[in-house]
Amino acid sequence: MNEIANTLTTEEKLVILADAAKYDVACTSSGSSRKGKEGFLGNAVSCGICHSFASDGRCISLLKILMTNHCIYDCKYCVNRKSNDVKRATFTPEEICELTVEFYKRNYIEGLFLSSGVLKNPDFTMERMCETLLLLRNKYKFNGYIHVKTIPGASDELLGTIGYLADRISINLELPTEEGLKKLAPNKTMKTILNPMTKVSDTIASHRIAIGKDPRMERSKGNLYLESSIFHRDKLIGKESDASLMLPAAVGNTKLRKAFAPAGQSTQMIVGASGESDLTLIETSQMLYQNMDLKRVFYSAYIPINEDSALPALGTPPPLLREHRLYQADFLLRYYGFQTRELLSEDKPNFSELVDPKCDWALRHLGDFPVEVSTASYDKLLRVPGIGPKSAGRIVSARRYGSLSFDNLKKMGVVLKRAHYFITCGGRMMYKTPIEEKYITDQLTGISSKENWEVSHKNEEYKQLTLFDFNVS
Repeated sequence: MNEIANTLTTEEKLVILADAAKYDVACTSSGSSRKGKEGFLGNAVSCGICHSFASDGRCISLLKILMTNHCIYDCKYCVNRKSNDVKRATFTPEEICELTVEFYKRNYIEGLFLSSGVLKNPDFTMERMCETLLLLRNKYKFNGYIHVKTIPGASDELLGTIGYLADRISINLELPTEEGLKKLAPNKTMKTILNPMTKVSDTIASHRIAIGKDPRMERSKGNLYLESSIFHRDKLIGKESDASLMLPAAVGNTKLRKAFAPAGQSTQMIVGASGESDLTLIETSQMLYQNMDLKRVFYSAYIPINEDSALPALGTPPPLLREHRLYQADFLLRYYGFQTRELLSEDKPNFSELVDPKCDWALRHLGDFPVEVSTASYDKLLRVPGIGPKSAGRIVSARRYGSLSFDNLKKMGVVLKRAHYFITCGGRMMYKTPIEEKYITDQLTGISSKENWEVSHKNEEYKQLTLFDFNVS
């Protein structure tokens, strides 16, 4: 039987619920800017939001907690599933507010990341979360950044309320297929997850249109290559979306006082708990970016914590390198102009463990190389391993004023240990290199081996740093 901790102190609840939140992946930057206001606490900046508090005393920016780890669902992968015998706790709205404000006043945090198990039912849980945010914004005058993971199945009214109180909304997809959900999360369906996600993206777009902005979220040069079709989602839910969530009556004739989820929405998918290929995961991500206008898709390597025949055995190492490859591919979709089917196919459904997805693509398209950096287009430069958006932009700008050298490229941020196999500068390669797949693969594998090992063995204890852990070894 689960231990119901009704007599715990706030500090004891914080230890339980901060640790329970470690499996929810937080955003690494807020994507929302808001200046401080007289009489209010805090502000929000569009970058620099962190989500942990280091043991060496470095200041965190987000208080990352669950409202409760009680849950009526029995998702096989979740440590907080109802069938698990774990210590349970629940914060009151006032306790969350007091923690947030007191930590903010002590300069520990700049914002709140709030998630929750499902207590009683989705509506009851969302009501408590709405109450918490209303108190924070109105009673405690908290003006800082808030990221909320909402509860699929809650009413549109509650989802709409949360959208006007939070900066960013997350609705976790968890698994990329209906079959995966049926197998591991029998209380959830793709429809109950995608419908609110659809309504949130429609409402964000409607709000932006109402105030005279482009309906699509700002991307900071990300997602520019993924053609947006946020009002046409046949591939995902099989029909046109329902109406967006209720906008204030004043939308049509006056400036809105509060933006709806100004930092957009994100989601999370678990990697390695079920049998989906990298192709399925990344193809789902691409459709979500295009059709839901998501700001980010987060990938979470599954840590075996529950004993179940449908899951990897206890002690199985989390697929950290696979998670790393998915993030690399995700950036190629959003910043480099790649499409999923360029990176993977039914014949090759998973990413290479030896080299990153961009190098892997280049090795399969050696006929496109070497690229002459003094004449190649920006888009062509982005396809070169070792050249990113910033360095590509610097190359295009600098070559207008003079010739380039390999020393110039290095100073511009080009990673020559990868790039020199694929470029010429002034018609010459950096070294005499045969454009042969086996030779270059062997060289790149040697370069990547140390990085791959470090990724695969990072955080071997999988321990989340907490607000109470100050022992420095």
